[in-house]
Amino acid sequence: MTSIHCPTACAALLLAACLAAAPAQAQQRRAAPPRTADYIVAVVNRELVTAQEIESRVARARDEARRAGQTLPPDAELRRQILDALIEDRVLVTQARDSGQKIDEAELDRAVANVAAQNQLTQTQLRERLRREGIEYAQFRDQIRDRLLVERMREREVQSRIRVSDAEIDAWLEQRRAAAPVEYNLAQLLITLPEGASAAVVAERQTLAEKALARAVAGEPFDALARELSEDGNRQRGGEIGLRPANRLPDLFVEHVRALAAGAVAPTLVRSGAGFHVLKLVERRDGSSAMVTQTRARHILLRTSEQLSRSAAAARLAEFKRQVESGRRPFDALAREHSEDGSAPQGGDLGWASPGQFVPEFEQAMNALAVNGISEPVESRFGMHLIQVVDRRSAALDARQLREQARSALREQKFESAYNEWVRELRARSYVEMREPPL
Repeated sequence: MTSIHCPTACAALLLAACLAAAPAQAQQRRAAPPRTADYIVAVVNRELVTAQEIESRVARARDEARRAGQTLPPDAELRRQILDALIEDRVLVTQARDSGQKIDEAELDRAVANVAAQNQLTQTQLRERLRREGIEYAQFRDQIRDRLLVERMREREVQSRIRVSDAEIDAWLEQRRAAAPVEYNLAQLLITLPEGASAAVVAERQTLAEKALARAVAGEPFDALARELSEDGNRQRGGEIGLRPANRLPDLFVEHVRALAAGAVAPTLVRSGAGFHVLKLVERRDGSSAMVTQTRARHILLRTSEQLSRSAAAARLAEFKRQVESGRRPFDALAREHSEDGSAPQGGDLGWASPGQFVPEFEQAMNALAVNGISEPVESRFGMHLIQVVDRRSAALDARQLREQARSALREQKFESAYNEWVRELRARSYVEMREPPL
């Protein structure tokens, strides 16, 4: 058998997994000679789980654990876990097929092309390899179609089960307000005092500061006054210090502006060791602030499965990253060609997103990137992602948008438990028959 070279996993095992994942009825139709050592371990709805399939998964788990330096449970427990996962897989596949959903042929073509590319094969070579393995090309496509159907059904069914109450949203927003530090953007006009200044000099400098304060309170533009009179490094910026948490500002400053409305000038001077300060509150942000940082990102998604392992998908995305960073291919072109996501026709563009809109692992990796930065491969429940940040902006959210942000974050928190409950219910409604000999 001719080997297929793969940078992270044995590609022969990758394609052999397609054989193991095929419906038992299709396996029986192939002309390959029967494997007498194989036997049926379980019947799940209309699908079979065989001993050979379990052993294939055990071998694969051992290989991946050895390469990752991980420790596996004892053999009996490992086989039990793999059998349980295969039964769950069969339950989901039969449910997905019965759901009536359809997979767009272009999306299916991209997924098949990704398997071929990972194995360094053309489409023609992939067909030939499948033929030698005794797997019909149409059967192979059906397996990948099943995987896409399961992903789509999972998102639709689980999301429909999650309920978020108004009380939960209120509590989330209140928690956010309590946790977020108050930030102030101040502008100052500083009249300095020389060290060891005499009483006469102090009086003279204080008089200058009081005149500046009177002009500011009377309505003269504060930035113009700061440029004219201030004696600190911020004068060319109109005295503006910039947005800072309260704990990074002098306590005296915070005390004088805490009660002010944005845009107001503190009615009294502040004296510090540096001199006399005239203060203006430019902006205040706290946990109730509707200002958020929005990110515009794009991604390439490869869905992991028996046909495309996690390590293989990560290696493929790492190669895409090298191509983009070297200038050989643009990110959006690679996304159109390879991404297994509805954003593929738009070059992977996900549009402007507020915090909490994406799953946590995706958002965490995205937030760590600078504009135009590209992530390492990132794993989520959807598969493996390559992320590029296109732009960022500060945006104001209205009350409705804030509540939608809270709703999205709460739904994500509830997803895993809702998914596990949904799978348990599906399995309880499914026909599962265990066969001899036992594991």
